[in-house]
Amino acid sequence: MGSEGQRGQRGTSVSDADADAGAAGSRKPQSDEARSAFTPPLGVPLPPPPEDDHPTSEFAVPEGLAAEPAPDTEGSAFVPPAGVRTGPQTGQGANFPAFTPPGGIPVVRLTKDAPWQDRMRTMLRMPISERPAPERQERQDEAGPAAPRVLDLTLRIGELLLAGGEGAEDVEAAMFGVAHAYGLDRCEPTVTFTLLSVSYQPSLVDDPITASRTVRRRGTDYTRLSAVFRLVDDITSSEDFTLEEAYRRLAEIRRNRHPYPGWALTVAGGALAGAASMLVGGDWPVFFAAAVGAMLGDRLAWLASGRGLPEFYQFVAAAMPPAAMGVALSLAGVGLQASAVITGGLFALIPGRALVAGVQDGLTGYYITAAARLLEVGYLIVGIVCGVLTVLYGGLQLDAKLNPEAALRHVDRPVTQIVAAMLLALTFSILLQQERHTVLFATLNGGVAWVVYGALHDTAKVPAVAATTVAAGLVGLFGQLLSRYRYASALPYVTAAIGPLLPGSATYFGLLALAQGNMDRGIAHLTQAAALALAIAIGVNLGNEAARLFLKAPRLEGESSGRRAAKRTRGF
Repeated sequence: MGSEGQRGQRGTSVSDADADAGAAGSRKPQSDEARSAFTPPLGVPLPPPPEDDHPTSEFAVPEGLAAEPAPDTEGSAFVPPAGVRTGPQTGQGANFPAFTPPGGIPVVRLTKDAPWQDRMRTMLRMPISERPAPERQERQDEAGPAAPRVLDLTLRIGELLLAGGEGAEDVEAAMFGVAHAYGLDRCEPTVTFTLLSVSYQPSLVDDPITASRTVRRRGTDYTRLSAVFRLVDDITSSEDFTLEEAYRRLAEIRRNRHPYPGWALTVAGGALAGAASMLVGGDWPVFFAAAVGAMLGDRLAWLASGRGLPEFYQFVAAAMPPAAMGVALSLAGVGLQASAVITGGLFALIPGRALVAGVQDGLTGYYITAAARLLEVGYLIVGIVCGVLTVLYGGLQLDAKLNPEAALRHVDRPVTQIVAAMLLALTFSILLQQERHTVLFATLNGGVAWVVYGALHDTAKVPAVAATTVAAGLVGLFGQLLSRYRYASALPYVTAAIGPLLPGSATYFGLLALAQGNMDRGIAHLTQAAALALAIAIGVNLGNEAARLFLKAPRLEGESSGRRAAKRTRGF
């Protein structure tokens, strides 16, 4: 009983142990091999690890394909990338055409003989982002340029230049040169016919400073104009020219009196009319008659100016006495050329200076200023037409013998005409209030202009318009070279020299035909006069541009390309 009972107990214990072991085995295997149902048997290689342990991008390049180059690391916009050699060149052939060098845009450096006009015009034609930094170094005791005072000085200088008849591009170049010399590099001057403005922005995050000035009065004083040019040259070329000294010089220029008295201007106007009458075939009695008529017209214009009348009525008053003198000689029957007398008086009134400036502004891209100048010329010519037509119509009513068929007598006397042309240029220089040392050059330039015109028109039988263009082109060429040699404006050497080329006779015959009711003939003569006037203006501008071919063009250091074109747009 006892042994059986023990066996029964042991059997029960073994069975319970087996049951417990089976339950434990079903819950978690104790063996390493039984860890996972996916464990491969011995001898089979392990599969690659799952992707969760090594995540990859869906943009990863598959095996076997060439990988793209790694992108450049982000850096400063003012530092060229590694391996790129820096240098001063820009544009075609540059080492870093798409990057700004660490030291900024290279400075434009010119030879010592280059005038400020070329330097400033070159930078003015650049976009503001490509302009070089100012060469003037700030002094240690200065915090920086006084922007409002610099802008005021810039506007005052531009006002004197524009009132003196200077072209819009040269006025902008002078304004930019003054502002640039005093450290205002981000500066934009703007010139119209009566309004000057300049804007300066210290940086891209600062508010701009803008100032403007209106030109109320215009005067003809080339002595003052030359003094302003010398002031701009001193400001742009000297590093220690202070604002106080510039203001002092500017005040002295404004206080300076005209170099010639009023009576000298009246005598010069009479001599100009007399010389012009001899150019078109008159003799000495005609010379004195034209001189007297022109001087009477000058005094009458002074009287109208003193009464505050506009310039239009001043021209009407100045045109009447020369025409009345010609009508009186025709009625008296003394045998003098009335046509030459009236033509000589018109030479002193035709606004050649304003016409040349207007066409020059149009050719250089300042169309608003050019349109305003040409409109001014149109008004002045209409004033001359009104004055002359009034007198001619009255003379025809009195049965004056004014025959448009009898053209001005063409005589072959080259020596007399050359002397008359030089006298005309000399007296024109006095009327323009030029400096005495420029009068001789302007006189010689006028003589050269008439010699070239006579050789082409009279000897070679070249049409008058073409001959006038060539002669005016030489005037502009020599005037521009003389101005660069003297570091001065070209107007004193050019304006007086074109006097012998002015279309006085064509204007007179056109007005006479209109007074007689012959519209076709009158319009034909006036059209010829307009063509000659435009030929003068275009020829002068062409000569100015041709002169720059002989000058050393300003350019960037190391740059081999030529001068930047003045054309701002290409028309498409």
